[in-house]
Amino acid sequence: MQNQIIDLRRLHQFLSQQTIYPLLLSTFLCLALFSARVVQSHSLAFGNLIWNLFLAWLPFLFSIWAAALYTTNSGRWWVISFLGFLWLIFFPNAPYIITDFLHLAVRPRVPLWFDILMLAAFAWTGFFLAIASLRTMQLLVKKHVGWMVSWVFAGSVLTLGGIGIYLGRFSRWNSWDIFFYPKEIFYDVAVRLANPFSNLSFFGFTGIFTAFLIVSYLMFISIRRDSNII
Repeated sequence: MQNQIIDLRRLHQFLSQQTIYPLLLSTFLCLALFSARVVQSHSLAFGNLIWNLFLAWLPFLFSIWAAALYTTNSGRWWVISFLGFLWLIFFPNAPYIITDFLHLAVRPRVPLWFDILMLAAFAWTGFFLAIASLRTMQLLVKKHVGWMVSWVFAGSVLTLGGIGIYLGRFSRWNSWDIFFYPKEIFYDVAVRLANPFSNLSFFGFTGIFTAFLIVSYLMFISIRRDSNII
């Protein structure tokens, strides 16, 4: 019994370090707001948010899975690396929800302010799922290859995240398409990179989104670092 209590405490401590409790609370808020909207409007408008939120949870789950493996058996780097690959593929899905504000419009039976709040809750949750998962993966990289490489890793991931969000929103690629259409996706990106003046929207969108992600991530890191000052 005592061993079980110790194991539960360790599990609780591990999950707390991964920020899972506030993320679950935020997810429940999203589901409650969406459910209230369905009841009020008698429609499944914005139903895509549920699917997008599910996809946003995948990179976070991959990251805590990798962290758990490292904690229990750090020698299994081939498994952790594979989980890191899956995490990277699905990472853009988490901050992608921010772009769902494009669907915002006045709709019958539900006030606009409610839809704004609901979209903000989903976007907030997806965004912090991305930030929390990146922090976990960066710490794993830091422990394995050092501080400097870990920040190069984080910056590269955020840049790729900005590109991935653009490809998902405007080119309509999905994360799993990388397994079925890798050449087409790489060609899509290569053409845009090779013709910058013909693809200003691509560079503008990815640049602004990447900057937003980087600044937000640095703020998150700063808050986490200073959380014990009082």
